[in-house]
Amino acid sequence: MGRLLEKQLGGIRLLGFSLAGEETVVAAPEYNVCFDVGRAPREIISIDNVCLTHGHMDHAAGVAYYFSQRTFIGNAPGRVIVARSLAPSIQKLMDIWGDIEGHPSPGDICGVQPLEDVAIRRGLLVRPFAVNHGGNALGYTLIEVRHKLKAEYHGKSGPQLVALKRDGIEIEEHVEVPLLTFTGDTAIGRWLGFDFVQKSRGILLECTFFDREHVSRARAGRHIHVNDLPEVLAALPEPQIMLTHLTRRTDLRLAKHILEQVLKPDDLQRISFLMERLPRSAPKRPVSSRPRDDTKIAVNQTGRGHNR
Repeated sequence: MGRLLEKQLGGIRLLGFSLAGEETVVAAPEYNVCFDVGRAPREIISIDNVCLTHGHMDHAAGVAYYFSQRTFIGNAPGRVIVARSLAPSIQKLMDIWGDIEGHPSPGDICGVQPLEDVAIRRGLLVRPFAVNHGGNALGYTLIEVRHKLKAEYHGKSGPQLVALKRDGIEIEEHVEVPLLTFTGDTAIGRWLGFDFVQKSRGILLECTFFDREHVSRARAGRHIHVNDLPEVLAALPEPQIMLTHLTRRTDLRLAKHILEQVLKPDDLQRISFLMERLPRSAPKRPVSSRPRDDTKIAVNQTGRGHNR
């Protein structure tokens, strides 16, 4: 049995796993899209499009394995969509693995800028957007694009519409239906104001820290703390929210208890957890115990605290 949990969010079936600092990977199989790659679990190898939020190991470690396994099982090369500034490093990684293995693993490394749409299939795209977790971190919104007859042409007959099109008149308008947003790792930021995020049916939202003592960790690592959720939910009044990227430092039962204290009952009804249980190897701690804060902030190469 695989490691990924099966969930529903906004009417979309998801397969996912997300623990801060260990692994994050969430797939929407029916849409042929996966957000982050984690350690490339077997359930995502057949998915053609991976939207990589950033380069931290728990989100990106499986990129080379993803490409390699697709070649091994005879699939066409997959595509990893990533911030344009990270694309050369991903390609360098693949080149090094080609040297190690003795043969290259083909794959499409698609570097994008924020708000540069990428087509998944006809009528479906992903839109990357900048989040607050470092210069090259992206979130993604999965958007369905529908074609709708413009209001001024309602009531026209079929032959009349055909004649208008023949004359080069655009009779349809494109209507975007945001389906699912995956924020990746982020703190509160301007991304909360994007209408396609606000109108998404479901949002996979990182919320790493819950303990009161961990507010400083959240700020240093540019993560969301549970105390931020009232502000987040006020900016996102409609979508169903699924929380991801929980730290192991907080017992899930304690996290749910804290959530009940922080949020209004109406907001609680919109919230769920991707991880309803921790893997068996997780350290257990009674709900009533006071969480310890005895680990140091790790500093990444840019000097910022990367704190999980």
